[in-house]
Amino acid sequence: MPVTLVSTNPHGGETLVTHRVHDAHEIDLRLTRAHDAQRAWRSVPRAARADHLRRIAVALRAHVDVLATTATMEMGKPITAARGEVEKCAVCCEWYADHASLLDPLPGPLPSDEIRHDPLGVLFAIMPWNFPYWQVMRVVAPALLVGNTVVLKLAENVSGCALALETALQDAGGLDGLLQVLLVSHDAAPGIIADARIAAVTLTGSERAGAAVAAAAGAALKPVVLELGGSDPFLVWHDVDVPAVARAAAVARCQNSGQSCIAAKRFLVHDAVYDTFLAAFIEAMRALKVSDPRAIDTDLGPLVSLEARDALHAQVQATLALGGVAQLGCTNPGSRTAWYAPSIVTDIPAGSPMAVDELFGPVAGVWRVHDLDEAIALANSTRFGLGSSVWTNDADVAARCASEFQAGSVMINQAVASDPALPFGGVKTSGYGRELGAAGLAAFANLKTVRGLRREAYSD
Repeated sequence: MPVTLVSTNPHGGETLVTHRVHDAHEIDLRLTRAHDAQRAWRSVPRAARADHLRRIAVALRAHVDVLATTATMEMGKPITAARGEVEKCAVCCEWYADHASLLDPLPGPLPSDEIRHDPLGVLFAIMPWNFPYWQVMRVVAPALLVGNTVVLKLAENVSGCALALETALQDAGGLDGLLQVLLVSHDAAPGIIADARIAAVTLTGSERAGAAVAAAAGAALKPVVLELGGSDPFLVWHDVDVPAVARAAAVARCQNSGQSCIAAKRFLVHDAVYDTFLAAFIEAMRALKVSDPRAIDTDLGPLVSLEARDALHAQVQATLALGGVAQLGCTNPGSRTAWYAPSIVTDIPAGSPMAVDELFGPVAGVWRVHDLDEAIALANSTRFGLGSSVWTNDADVAARCASEFQAGSVMINQAVASDPALPFGGVKTSGYGRELGAAGLAAFANLKTVRGLRREAYSD
């Protein structure tokens, strides 16, 4: 088990900061603080909890410079995108504050019935590096509104982001301990999950991490929500504005430098427009600006690490070795920094890494399809089921895809994106459970059934 957590700048390659991991005593203190805070927080009126979310939104905006710069330095996110991520977190807090009535008791079949959203307790959130604020706040905002508190383990390479976020939330005031950051490695997670002060667990991460956390939560009989990987299909039908869709495809693939579970990864293109789309897609990908992530006009920064870059390139090379054809990029610069240029591969063989696995970086695979049956079968051919999109002017095509795509979301003529108002999650090996929207409140609430409480019987 490591004794330090190291943050490295993927752009420059230098070590930014080294943090000592929390020892058993510090972990215990922080779990106790979160547990004690939750006992008090659950009794705070819902309207006051909503007001606190509004104060958090103000604090996030006040801290945007530090938060965004820290993400840019620690994981290479372009600064404009990093600032946008912080703003989305603030909007999420405001959305939940404005929709606190979603926690109103639900009626039952009898007049004396009500179904309440009671808090569970302390949530343990295990979150990744690629969206170090959004992944956290989309859990924290609904959790706090319900009356829970949160203990956070953010990915080890973005510990600075975790601490910056904790500071921002502390500046919002309120009870001490609503969000507690644990600087620990993944080895510590099973013990924390088993701790009696932890009521539930949520993880966004890899399939491997999800399986391990699900096993630990299952052994402790604790609820868990998992949002795992994706290999989202992006279906291009023959009736679209091809140049416009090609530009949208480049953005959809390369959001967050391609390091997003919901980035489009598999582009399924109708034979009638395949050649035209491919040429326009190559042009759109080539036009993206790959540069210093600190520059406001940068589209793509580096990948998160040299290891991530080399793993991505190995997947690409394995696909090419099996018969895939490189149409753009697909080269490893071999530098000390983690750059990887936008890349496109066609003629992708079945069973190759690009057909089977998730690629976390700006590499797009393009397939030719001849009819809707073939397109739907190909869209559903992976073990993943997170997001999907279909680009068409034919309502019947869109409706059939919406019905038959095996995914947690289907977007029509728009890229996949999470929205505070809508449930988010996946099926198959992309996880289970939902975050955001009303589902994000119910995910970590005790839906308590109360029958027979006739308030008039107890009033004077």
